[in-house]
Amino acid sequence: MPVPSPAVEINGLVMRYGATTAVDGLAMTVDSGTITAVLGPNGAGKTTTLETCEGFRRAQAGTVRVLGLDPRKDRRALLPRIGVMLQDGGAWSGVRALEMLHHVARLHAHPLDPAALASRLGLEDCGRTPYRRLSGGQKQRLGLALAIVGRPELVFVDEPTAGMDPHARRTTWDLLRELRAAGVTVVLTTHHMDEAERLADVVHIVDRGRVVASGSPADLTADGRTLEDVFLDVTTRSGT
Repeated sequence: MPVPSPAVEINGLVMRYGATTAVDGLAMTVDSGTITAVLGPNGAGKTTTLETCEGFRRAQAGTVRVLGLDPRKDRRALLPRIGVMLQDGGAWSGVRALEMLHHVARLHAHPLDPAALASRLGLEDCGRTPYRRLSGGQKQRLGLALAIVGRPELVFVDEPTAGMDPHARRTTWDLLRELRAAGVTVVLTTHHMDEAERLADVVHIVDRGRVVASGSPADLTADGRTLEDVFLDVTTRSGT
């Protein structure tokens, strides 16, 4: 039986902003059909790395392949196959929540039912509320809905449960697990160690633009340390 190709392959990625090296020869592989958590202090390079995978930035050195494609050169072919949940929600300030969700659904050939997805994520009551008036948790739930409504093969989610109450957080976790069970690859960033420990098949810890530890949560904590202990031991203190 053939081994499936990795969903994401990064080799020797370098990204600089002036004199600052944000990503310093980073290498990372994400297996298809998994939930992979990318952890790191603020400024570690994880967001720049994922934005390069999503095609928002061009790699300055090294190679990035997403579903076997170059995120910049093959952007038109890749976009229908991936979903991206941005930390700022990615919606227009005055648009109503469900209006935006229906609009994005119409851009895809075989979308999920927007009304059912909104109900699942508890967005029915705020469906006619302008985006700027949504709470932080509501914006996060809408951002997740926008990322997955097109039935992507691979979804990038940035801090998926930030600002959510415990009920919404658990619903989001369940939905991400269901995506994995359906064969969707999920790459998430989070500052919540319990979230990474409960959801992720593999954790990559990034610091100063490099991967400094990788493995399953069980492997990383096999010596009795918690995932937070491991994180603190292998990373430097954030300046922000």
